[in-house]
Amino acid sequence: MRTRDSIEVTRGSWRLAIEFGLLFVVLFAILGGVIYGIVSASQSESLERTLINATRVDSPQDAPPGVFVITIRDNKTEGSRNLPSGLPDNAAVQQVGETGIDLQETKALGDRTYRIRTTALDGQVTQVAVDLHESHEELQRLSVALIISGIIAALAAGLISAWMARRAMRPMAEALALQRRFVMDASHELRTPLTLLSTRAQILRRRITGKGETESASHVAHGLDEIVQDSRVLAEILEDLLIAADPREEAHKDRLDLAQLATDVVVSMAPDAGARGLALQRAGSSTPIMVTAARVSMQRLFTALIANALDHATSHVEVDVKEQGREVVIRISDDGPGFPEGMDEHAFERFASSRPRSHEHEQPRHYGLGLALVSEVAVRHGGGVSVETGAPDRGATVVVRLPLHR
Repeated sequence: MRTRDSIEVTRGSWRLAIEFGLLFVVLFAILGGVIYGIVSASQSESLERTLINATRVDSPQDAPPGVFVITIRDNKTEGSRNLPSGLPDNAAVQQVGETGIDLQETKALGDRTYRIRTTALDGQVTQVAVDLHESHEELQRLSVALIISGIIAALAAGLISAWMARRAMRPMAEALALQRRFVMDASHELRTPLTLLSTRAQILRRRITGKGETESASHVAHGLDEIVQDSRVLAEILEDLLIAADPREEAHKDRLDLAQLATDVVVSMAPDAGARGLALQRAGSSTPIMVTAARVSMQRLFTALIANALDHATSHVEVDVKEQGREVVIRISDDGPGFPEGMDEHAFERFASSRPRSHEHEQPRHYGLGLALVSEVAVRHGGGVSVETGAPDRGATVVVRLPLHR
């Protein structure tokens, strides 16, 4: 995956992770609120039962810890031990004694808060106070636990969401990368065949419409056959690109005479070389050299190598094909400026570029897709590609090695 695609996937993944994290925080906050409400309601209910039960104790001394009971009968007051300052609440006692209606309120006495219930029964007024400190601390501990667990869960949810989102988006990103790669490869690979097709058509047109010249039917038919052949090559290249773009597909391979194919490609590209004022020569063995390969892929390989050499040559390009041990060696040489020092390691990367060390003022040289596609074709057929380095400004030689078919 290219760097730009990786950045887009990362951004999309984190965006989804943040959205899922926020959604999880909202859901967790709702759940935490429900839990807090249930606990708070349970405490209130328990407190209510404690207050009611405490009003029925036989003696204030029998009250449970944290509960204070005061009874007033016939102006005689009896209360639990260690009553907090402010108890009994005489105003509440007087009100209940006069109205006979129970009264319940919450009051702060000193540094504590109490729930106080005052009730009248059988001529006796009973006042019960319960310390709320423990209940408040329990709710505070619950709140802190919910907040901490919510933060941890939100972070975990965000990270897990980012990981899952990245996994989910990766196939789509890879599909988009394959699509971009196919478009770039197609635009590059079809440029040279289209140029050759256009050149042939222009030559044929000049032959037919040239003043004072007559062309035989056989010459015209031969020119048309070349155009038809170039059109067929275009269709085959497009099909090979489609196969190469889909990792699940594999091109059909046959026994192929690589020497003859090299000759055919040299002949087909000779008009383009001539239009540039360059000599395109076929060297090496003319006897059959058999390999197991897809014809259109090998044709793409020769076309890309020769087109690259023509772009940099000064006067001539040489195509050499020969057997060497158990391999077939293809050498495409030109007399151009050659590769800069150290570029032999990066020349076959997509959109590689370099700045010659001896000419720092020169603009970087860009190598586009041609050599990268050559490398991919060679690797798909069990071979490899390299650059032969020589003296500076003495031309360049690209070498492709493929296994022979025995």
